[in-house]
Amino acid sequence: FVGVADSAGGWGVDGDAAARELDAAVRGKNRVMILGTAFSFVHLLDFLRAKKLRFKLPAGSRVLETGGYKGRSRELPKAELHAEITRALGVPDSHIVCEYGMSELSSQAYRLSTKYFAFPPWCRALVISPETGREVADGETGLLRLFDLANVRSVLAAQTEDLTVRRGDGFMLLGRAAHAEARGCSLLAQSDFA
Repeated sequence: FVGVADSAGGWGVDGDAAARELDAAVRGKNRVMILGTAFSFVHLLDFLRAKKLRFKLPAGSRVLETGGYKGRSRELPKAELHAEITRALGVPDSHIVCEYGMSELSSQAYRLSTKYFAFPPWCRALVISPETGREVADGETGLLRLFDLANVRSVLAAQTEDLTVRRGDGFMLLGRAAHAEARGCSLLAQSDFA
């Protein structure tokens, strides 16, 4: 998105500039890829709704939605957020890709055509019971623990406070555990400017 830094050093969407870029993409008939955090998409969608703007991006356009809300906007269930993106930008749900990652890891998980995230083979994702510390059975909920062999000269594993449901070799992300600290590279970068 086209953005601006706010007075607190946080990143915000410049709605007018974003609308101009979206309009140019529609007129240019060249497919585009829009990348943004979930909370940035909420800000853009709210702006477009208030201005009564909708776009039909060219066929083949894609959206990459990353990260969670981190307390930066109202929260929407993933299906509702994606339905709103489809309504406002004309990008079908099949062309919305989700990314899950963190600055502590070298690898990211992606959710493409299924409802489940998967990491590349060198990164192992386990869903762990917070009560026992053991991996849960398929279909059960727990906290995500990651082992990333691409992390050279860094931590090998990271225990998250992200609630997930184990689904075979993948996982379904539910959100942050109750009372978990808000985390994310966008928040870390913002705190560096404060």
